[in-house]
Amino acid sequence: MPKQKTHKGAAKRFDVTKTGKVKRAQAFKRHILTKKPTKRTRNLRKAAFLTNTEGATMKKLIPYK
Repeated sequence: MPKQKTHKGAAKRFDVTKTGKVKRAQAFKRHILTKKPTKRTRNLRKAAFLTNTEGATMKKLIPYK
């Protein structure tokens, strides 16, 4: 059986934690930040996690991570 290919777009965007959760970055942090409150932009730095259903799909795309 051949090796499975990693989806490079998913590999750049997601990480898998030791417990098996899939970690992602928050959206809405790229531009037009001046009108957003500082508290909101600060909280957007924190990592977010995918749901179990979405995480299972992403784990198939990044099998060796």
